[in-house]
Amino acid sequence: MQAKIKRQEFNSITDADLSTKCFEPLIKHYKKRMAEQTDSTQMKEQFYEELTEGQRALFMFYAYYIHVSKSSIEFFWWSAYFIAQPKSWSAIKAALKFFEDTNMLILLEKIELILKQHQFPETLESFTITREDLANNKELYATIQSLYSVFEDTSPLTIKNINNIIEKNLKDFVEIED
Repeated sequence: MQAKIKRQEFNSITDADLSTKCFEPLIKHYKKRMAEQTDSTQMKEQFYEELTEGQRALFMFYAYYIHVSKSSIEFFWWSAYFIAQPKSWSAIKAALKFFEDTNMLILLEKIELILKQHQFPETLESFTITREDLANNKELYATIQSLYSVFEDTSPLTIKNINNIIEKNLKDFVEIED
């Protein structure tokens, strides 16, 4: 499944917006299919399989990034949520490997380690994490704040790197229509 963008629209995209413009058609299609399905797990896997390797990496990175970038509390909760879904968490880390982003990958591995040390659930079946859990643990709060600060510094570089890779491999991410 190729994301399609009209040439006129594509020509007006700035370098900084390239990855988000390639992600938008994917997430719209994903949400539309989610609304139509009763078995979301099967639909998610089928959708994912239809993407190119580059689109998979882009989709998983932005699925994570959009949620965690809002605040340190969201960074904490959504990281725990994705970690409790081993396939999704592995796909996010694979995305960073695809985009050759070692710094962000190391950060995610640190988050994973910290959450495991605090015995957070590793499956959704046992997932009872609340956003308030962070405020109730001062040590964890300080660590998450520090990691979130690194995330805020690292993510613009990650996105710049993703944009550069998309530019060099445009046909793997988007189809430009006349």
